[in-house]
Order: sequence, then C-alpha cells, then structure tokens
Amino acid sequence: MAAAAAAAAPILSHIARESSDIRRLANFYKEIFGFEEIETPDFGFNVIWLNLANAFSLHLIERSPETKLPEGPYSAVEPIREVSHISKGHHICISVANFDAFVGSLKEKGIETFQTAVPGRSIRQVFFFDPDGNGLEVASRDE
Repeated sequence: MAAAAAAAAPILSHIARESSDIRRLANFYKEIFGFEEIETPDFGFNVIWLNLANAFSLHLIERSPETKLPEGPYSAVEPIREVSHISKGHHICISVANFDAFVGSLKEKGIETFQTAVPGRSIRQVFFFDPDGNGLEVASRDE
C-alpha cells in the first residue's frame, strides 16, 4: 500500500504569474535562475512558458489591461519594497548548491537582497524581488 501511495505522490508542475511585461519577467528568470523558454500552446492570449530542469515550470501570463489589481504583492495594501519584509506566505523558494556564488551574482547585478538563516539549521537564505515585486527566496542546499 505504501509503495502505491509513493508512486502517486503529487509533484509541482508549474507556478503562474501575471505581468504587464511578460518578456521582461521571462528574461529575468532566464538570467537569474537559468530557466529555459519552452514551446507554449496558443491560448488566444500572450503567455510565455519557462522550465527549470528537474524542478518545475513557470507560466508568465500577460495581465489584462482591465485588471484592477496591483502589479505585485508588495503593493496589495501599501508599497513595501524592503526585501527584509517579503511576505512569509507569498514567495517562491529555489535551492542552489553554490549559495555564495549565487548571492555574489545577485550583488553584481545590483539586486537588493536580505540574508538570514534557518534557525537551528545550516541552511542560509537570501530574499529579493523579481521585476514585478514578487518575493523570491534562494536557500543553500545542505552542505
């Protein structure tokens, strides 16, 4: 019974993000994380599919001009652009093997970051925003 349950375990397929500039957002995720642009079906609206090998896909969907919601979660209530205040419940986390090199590359690109560590563990974390203000976390893999 346990083997059948393990075989049917769910896996993350994709995360969708709306943006008024999906090309800018796609270029950011390709440059920062190494996502690859993959073939996208014609849904009748603009969308770019990105894939992170052996992980998950990111679907960037062009925001309708009629949408009245703000462009990023940081502006949902008030404009909070301070990276140390990224919402606990609204971010994507990706882990990397060479944490220091990754953080160095963010600094070289002028991306503002906030670093911390998981209490009681050896995992380090860096938080930052994508160009639309979506919170991102990158965590070190257990060394």
